[in-house]
Amino acid sequence: MDFGLNNALWIIPAIFVLFILFSALRILREYERAVVFQLGRFWKVKGPGLILVIPVIQQAVRVDLRIRVHDIPSQDIISRDNVLVKVNAVVYYRVMDARNAIIQVEDFATATSQLAQTTLRSVLGQHELDEMLAEREKLNADLQRILDEQTESWGIKVSNVELKHVDIDESMIRVIARQAEAERIRRAKIIESEGEFQAAQKFLDAATILATRAEAMQLRYLSTLMTIANERSSTIVFPFPTDIGQFFGGSRPGADGGGRSDPTGRPSQVASSSPGGP
Repeated sequence: MDFGLNNALWIIPAIFVLFILFSALRILREYERAVVFQLGRFWKVKGPGLILVIPVIQQAVRVDLRIRVHDIPSQDIISRDNVLVKVNAVVYYRVMDARNAIIQVEDFATATSQLAQTTLRSVLGQHELDEMLAEREKLNADLQRILDEQTESWGIKVSNVELKHVDIDESMIRVIARQAEAERIRRAKIIESEGEFQAAQKFLDAATILATRAEAMQLRYLSTLMTIANERSSTIVFPFPTDIGQFFGGSRPGADGGGRSDPTGRPSQVASSSPGGP
């Protein structure tokens, strides 16, 4: 009887010790760390793997070190040019220092979310609507830099910020469409006027070159006639210079009354029919 009672007295403490031992053992995954407090004071960061946390004396807070994705809800923002838009974004961040993430801020996930919302409104409010639509990469970089600077003391690293949607009112969309159309018309007129200017400059250069030699003008006449002949026109009208007799060693037409000449001295015109014409 006494032997059984003694065994019972030993079993109870053994069970209690085993219970304390098993409750003190913790297993942390590769991406987890435990911030251990001893009697309320920070002691050390443990993990990953098997760790020992003494019950009552020590307390451990698990921290996930993986990258977190936070979707910023749609924010009403008034741009610098007084346009109301709705913008939402996504923030990628992770815990780099588990100690500061637990000690320096009460809830680092909520704090990062609220900071991202206020930063999104303040930064985008300093830009015009055209910049929000055309310079997203620059805005993303600015948001990431500002958030990273403010969360560094919390042990948080903001790796990326991406603007997802910029929603504009329907009436503003029509205004933007009219503005874009007017801009395209303006560019078309500028391009057309620049083309006219360049063409006029080239014509002037060509006229200067042709004016130096009369033979060059004759070759230009023949080239023009060849171009017209290739178009299968029924009638060809070309200028006939009055001084063409000089090339054949003859006198000027009209000097002896043998040729016709315009009283003003201008070249006359000769019409010839193309092959197959009447």
